[in-house]
Amino acid sequence: MFQQVSQTNIPAVLLKRARESSEYRRTCRLDPEKAHSILHVLGTSLEANLNRSAPPSTRFFSVKCTASVQYSISPAPKETSHLSPIPLKGNSVLLINMSHASQFENDSKLSVWYYGENNDLLGKARLYLTAVEISLDVDADRDGVVERNNPNKASWKWSPNGHGAILLVNCDCERTYRKKPDNEQDYVSKVSDLKDMSVMVLRTRGPAKLPKGYKLTMHISQGDAESVRVFRTRSSEVNNSLQKLFYHYFVKNYPLVLSNEVLSQEVPYLGGVAEMNFYVEGLRFPDKDFNGLISINLSLLEPISAGIPETPIFTDKVVFRVAPWIMTPNTLKPVEVFVCSTSDNYQFLKGMKNLVSKSGCKLKICHEYLNRGDRWMQDELEFGYIDSPHHQFPVVLDSPRDGKLDDFPYSELLGPDFGYVTRVAQRKDVSSLDSFGNLEVSPPVTVNGRNYPLGRILIGVAFPTATKGRNMTKVVQDFLWAQKVQEPVALFSDWLYVGHIDEFMTFVPAPDRKGFRLLLASPDAGYKLFRGLQSSGHGQAKLFEDVRDEEPITVDEILNDDGLRDENSYVQSCIDWNRDVLKRELGLDDEDIIDLPILFKLEEEDNRAVAYYPDMVNMIVLGNNLGIPKPFGPRVNGRCALEAEMCSLMEGLGLSCTFIDDFASYHKLLGEVHCGSNVRREPFAFKWWNLEM
Repeated sequence: MFQQVSQTNIPAVLLKRARESSEYRRTCRLDPEKAHSILHVLGTSLEANLNRSAPPSTRFFSVKCTASVQYSISPAPKETSHLSPIPLKGNSVLLINMSHASQFENDSKLSVWYYGENNDLLGKARLYLTAVEISLDVDADRDGVVERNNPNKASWKWSPNGHGAILLVNCDCERTYRKKPDNEQDYVSKVSDLKDMSVMVLRTRGPAKLPKGYKLTMHISQGDAESVRVFRTRSSEVNNSLQKLFYHYFVKNYPLVLSNEVLSQEVPYLGGVAEMNFYVEGLRFPDKDFNGLISINLSLLEPISAGIPETPIFTDKVVFRVAPWIMTPNTLKPVEVFVCSTSDNYQFLKGMKNLVSKSGCKLKICHEYLNRGDRWMQDELEFGYIDSPHHQFPVVLDSPRDGKLDDFPYSELLGPDFGYVTRVAQRKDVSSLDSFGNLEVSPPVTVNGRNYPLGRILIGVAFPTATKGRNMTKVVQDFLWAQKVQEPVALFSDWLYVGHIDEFMTFVPAPDRKGFRLLLASPDAGYKLFRGLQSSGHGQAKLFEDVRDEEPITVDEILNDDGLRDENSYVQSCIDWNRDVLKRELGLDDEDIIDLPILFKLEEEDNRAVAYYPDMVNMIVLGNNLGIPKPFGPRVNGRCALEAEMCSLMEGLGLSCTFIDDFASYHKLLGEVHCGSNVRREPFAFKWWNLEM
């Protein structure tokens, strides 16, 4: 039955939505000579120009419709009886909406009656309407649940009040043999792999099938195709719950929908009230050429005629941001410690085993058949993680140094829920500064009112004026900058022979102030300590007294060596440069910094610095337990003066010092405890998407 409905009967939400945004309007034609069938998507409006379709000499019109159809007229007519024809104006527009989905095709109707000067009927345009509800849904509010038709699903915003879905790079490997990261294969290898993907739901409501010729397609842009892959489930196409359960355990029931080779594909319309799950897989991390944002579109296509392409009449869009790779600082709880076993590092391993046992975390030893003599675990890799509301797992970043440990991150770490990523550089561009002793991250800091709740990445580069200095390779720097959430700080490390920032700095937890202290190597502090020993009558106390094959040297001899003093004056100036950068970029005061008594010497071949005695700042931090290179300093009253000073500085912070003998197996090879170890830590409790950007 037809009824003529005034504008006041139209739901306010539909009117407001249609009037405020032309995005939801679709132009439709009225034809007084022929009835038309139209498929209408709920939440949008059909817009018809009444004057364009009116017969010649039309002066008035009226509108009649079935109960499920609402309409409004613009410009709004003056108040008249609902039975009276309305004057036709040159800009009269009819906006048509429907209140609920159709049960059957063409189950609703609207007609426009056209009248002449004397209200004589000149023609009648009829629309047969079928309403469907279509939404492509994601977890846009980041609570782990895919909500229905979130109004913010098509955009991305940082902050706790932000919105937008999150996508993980599927860089782990569900298989334990013939390994390959899951994002490098275009199929679901195991059903367990689905947890690494973000769920996207197609929700529909309407008749059992779409009118003839109409179809749904999902599509992505060519630019996004390298970064995302979409699978769907067939289980929604069966109604029996036992069948659905059966299908869930077979990977063949997750066919590929979109990839870099398939940019658009038709997807099923299931009819009635239905949902179909899609699984969205991230393929690559943000980088210089990729900002991390990905759009996926669903379009409803309308047929015109046989042999003529369909046209889109409705498109729904969702936006994902790929989760960044996040580093973990020393202040986070250790989970697992990694070291290498070599033919000559028994003493080092003994000390590390005791320290790890005392700290309550796991120890993973990479044996010589795997490390092939490469003991520099810190330099080969860096641990981080990726996170989303629905899943989280560690990801190892493999450095481009490609030493003999090169296979370890891939062969031993990559696995289920343990991801792998690397950046490949040309060999001519790789230097010692590309080893990851030159890559650290600060604890959370606040700088000039700006919060960095995930800390800031620190890298070492050449001095700004250097013309032939070494730098961390560009592909790694670009990757680190593109993650955005731990904005990097560049330090000057090329003055060191090895060139790693862990040779002059580290962080330890603290119970006060900012929750940590920055430890800096300080030749000035070293000379101050030795002068104090000399003035106390201990000038003849010797360094290296108990070290095999090492010539002992007295405190007096060190203080009388003018050349060594000049070299350390240069080193101190280099460290002071970095001190100023760190204070400025991390918002630190002098009270947040502790200077450690460490001397250096310059290598003759290129005047770059190495530690004179084991570099105590190059330590491993396991909660409140510190594993520090044993310095073999001058003994005073039976105790190493350097160890005593370290304990005095650290124990005031509630930290316990364990000194590990790495002299022969690491120090003589220009590395220390930190260089020879690595730590996987618990992730931050803070969620990266809550950052204020």
